[in-house]
Amino acid sequence: MTQHRTLDIAGLENVYDALATAIDQAGPDKAELFLVKLALLNADALGDAERFQRQIQAALKDL
Repeated sequence: MTQHRTLDIAGLENVYDALATAIDQAGPDKAELFLVKLALLNADALGDAERFQRQIQAALKDL
């Protein structure tokens, strides 16, 4: 089984800040396209379609 690294709180805060800044840079007209592109790039980097599906389901909870 492959072991997956996780981020600590500081790492998550850095990622959140970078993501918020990038969404602002993309602007309201391109934010959705940016997020789709980012998701696809991260899915490719993850290299595990089933795990990505599980992450989609987790992100949909409690919206």
